[in-house]
Amino acid sequence: MTTNSDLPVFTVESLEAVPSLDLPSFGRADAYELGTIAAELIRERGLDLAVDVVLEGDLVYRAKIGAGTGPGNDPWLAGKAAVAWYFGVPSLLVRRRHEQAGTRFEDIVDPNIDHSVMRAHGGSIPIFAEGTPVGTITASGEPDVVDHQLAADAVAAFRARR
Repeated sequence: MTTNSDLPVFTVESLEAVPSLDLPSFGRADAYELGTIAAELIRERGLDLAVDVVLEGDLVYRAKIGAGTGPGNDPWLAGKAAVAWYFGVPSLLVRRRHEQAGTRFEDIVDPNIDHSVMRAHGGSIPIFAEGTPVGTITASGEPDVVDHQLAADAVAAFRARR
């Protein structure tokens, strides 16, 4: 059983200190590889997580691993990815910035933000190719800091293979 003391801790500063995944190029084969790395990590850690890798709005990779995953993960995957895509930073960083400012993401008034879709919870990280956003990796199913940690570890492992 996971307790709150077992959960990773992320601050605005620690999240901002991690470089973005920005590569010279990132295509479908890369998206698949990143997804399989994430799936391997999910299995190794015994987590109940769904993971998506989306490239230019197209779902390239999806896996739902563990008894706790299913259709209920889909709106969370899409909502977290929408936040990471729109803001260009990890969805957890968006959440932490609002918490630090004492505001709620849900209270943003912006015609481009659909609160019925966007979910500022940890788990999604944007992917860039030469500074241009091209996709996201998103995990959902565990506490959002665990979701974020899994996505970040998959990105780090993918980067290490380059």
